[in-house]
Amino acid sequence: MTLPRLVLAWLPVAMLFALAPPLGYGWAPDGAEPPAPPRALVWRPNRWEVGWRLAEAVVLTLFAALWFDSLGAGGWGLLFFLVGLLIAFPRRLVMWQYVDPLRQHHLLLHAALDVARYLAAGAALAWRLS
Repeated sequence: MTLPRLVLAWLPVAMLFALAPPLGYGWAPDGAEPPAPPRALVWRPNRWEVGWRLAEAVVLTLFAALWFDSLGAGGWGLLFFLVGLLIAFPRRLVMWQYVDPLRQHHLLLHAALDVARYLAAGAALAWRLS
């Protein structure tokens, strides 16, 4: 695997991860009333969050390169689905015990959207690395 090929595989994943708005992170601990939701989703990325997401894309690209170069292209959908589950659910399960049932439903929805983000990244990597 050459470095230019890795960079070209990383670019679509980095764009997906950097541009996808964060979902389900705003919650009020200790029973405090959460702020009213905005009328429209407005996301103003900060440098730290974008940098973290770009690093996440690098790790996923290297993981995919290992998968596609050693074990082949088969089963990539299941692989990225499972990785998405491992990434999306643990932090939300910690929040689960502190929120009301409606927020629990939202946590599940947001986790499912994060899993879909990983599946989309897996599809882009399968396209670029296979």
